[in-house]
Amino acid sequence: MHTDDSHAPVILDIAGTALSADDRRRLRHPLTGGLIFFGRNWQDRRQLTEVAAEAKALRPDLLIAVDHEGGRVQRFRTDGFTHLPAMRTLGELWMQDAMRATDAATACGYVLGAELRACGVDLSFTPVLDLDHGRSVVIGDRAFHRDPRVVALLAKSLMHGLLRAGMANCGKHFPAHGHAVADSHLATAVDKRSLKAILADDARPYDWLSTSLSSVMPAHVTFPKVDDQPAGFSRRWLQDILRVQLGFQGAICCDDLSMEGARVAGSALEGGIAALNAGCDLLLLCNQSIVDGGAPVDALLDGLWSAQEKGRWQRDPMSEARRLDLLPQSAPVPWDDLMHLPDYQHALSRLP
Repeated sequence: MHTDDSHAPVILDIAGTALSADDRRRLRHPLTGGLIFFGRNWQDRRQLTEVAAEAKALRPDLLIAVDHEGGRVQRFRTDGFTHLPAMRTLGELWMQDAMRATDAATACGYVLGAELRACGVDLSFTPVLDLDHGRSVVIGDRAFHRDPRVVALLAKSLMHGLLRAGMANCGKHFPAHGHAVADSHLATAVDKRSLKAILADDARPYDWLSTSLSSVMPAHVTFPKVDDQPAGFSRRWLQDILRVQLGFQGAICCDDLSMEGARVAGSALEGGIAALNAGCDLLLLCNQSIVDGGAPVDALLDGLWSAQEKGRWQRDPMSEARRLDLLPQSAPVPWDDLMHLPDYQHALSRLP
């Protein structure tokens, strides 16, 4: 069990639609703090709910998460899950009727959060706060709008809906992924703008939402005029700018350490150590449970344990407190009850 000075930063995944003996062993590891689901882990609602419950039985304070934004990034789409619109749809609605768009965004957040929570999922990594510069293929219609003011208000409305469902939020990808052309999953993404230009435009939503955001995910994008490390491995971005200048108090969750954009930091282990030392509270390692029997996951867990014993990174009780703050504070509404809830039915009618 956790001690007072514990810090369980790793959010890992599982290979299939049920927990294996290796999955159970990894979930019990003292450095494991979360589980992220992908489409391959989905069979139906009953199966997902059972896997989530079994994981929680092993680790009651485990944070169960998913990338479930709407549009093309929605892991669960069958067995009753509502097909949510891409965030750009809300931005387009804003141009026709701004106030209607804010209500539609709140409806999206509520439906998204309530459906996931009914299946045992605690957190969706949403909203996307990137601006739609029309340059980034990986962001594209995942962004609300080009105008940071519209992005901030629609994101805040979506987060209000999540909150009504008892779910925290995660703004991504700090400070900006919308201007970098390359997909950081596949290549090294670079944004050559000045710090002044980024803070005046793309990073504005993080400033305006500083008291509303529960967590932030940095971009695996390098901004050479600010730091030679990608934002997720940069003390300047995470400590000096996000924490001190913008005053952000919540959890910082490093994006997937197996992405190509993270490779500048070396292996996933070296990247994880660099991210923790830069100020990340949580580390994602995705899609590595399906590689070589999950050997990369064990390498990260065991390597971090050894590195911590050697003093290469320090456990941070503040980080653990921030992780625990992302867990829901209320009981979820069971699926069958949710389907008959007037609030839920009304929210469905307000989706664009």
